[in-house]
Amino acid sequence: MKPNTQQPGTVTSAAAAQPGKYLTFTLGDESYGIPVLKVREIIRLCPVTAVANMPAHVKGVINLRGKVIPLVDLRVRFGLPVGSDDDRNCIVVTQIASGTSGPRLYGIVVDGVEEVANFTAEAIEPTPDFGGAIDAHFITGMAKAGTAVKTLIDLDKIATEDAPAAAREPKDAGTPAG
Repeated sequence: MKPNTQQPGTVTSAAAAQPGKYLTFTLGDESYGIPVLKVREIIRLCPVTAVANMPAHVKGVINLRGKVIPLVDLRVRFGLPVGSDDDRNCIVVTQIASGTSGPRLYGIVVDGVEEVANFTAEAIEPTPDFGGAIDAHFITGMAKAGTAVKTLIDLDKIATEDAPAAAREPKDAGTPAG
């Protein structure tokens, strides 16, 4: 296990955001962005099949033209208030890195899609130091868009953490090991 070499008051961050095109979307009153090259398609909310023993933010899986895709509610994942679904809510189907098995599809529920924005290097700031032990390791940077700020996130990092979390869920105590 790698020792924690982080100094107190520093923020652990994902890789720095790169200039380029980002799909921006809302979660509650906040705006977020992911690299547009990660986006495969945007679809309406559809029936979700729940999967037992998943963390609260993992809604389950969807069947998209014969492919079973995990679906995550980023509002829950980020600890934001969960509002009621409306006609603006949608699923952004993304392609993420998946270790040795190659890229895989990953669905995220968002409150609404805003636009595809082109952020220059000058428009992207590094993740600020929020102080204390704030967990911001999935944030790659903050993009300035006029007077607004959009939080750029690393879905690969979020999805990588979700997989081990599901594997760590307790198994049935009545089942003998091995």
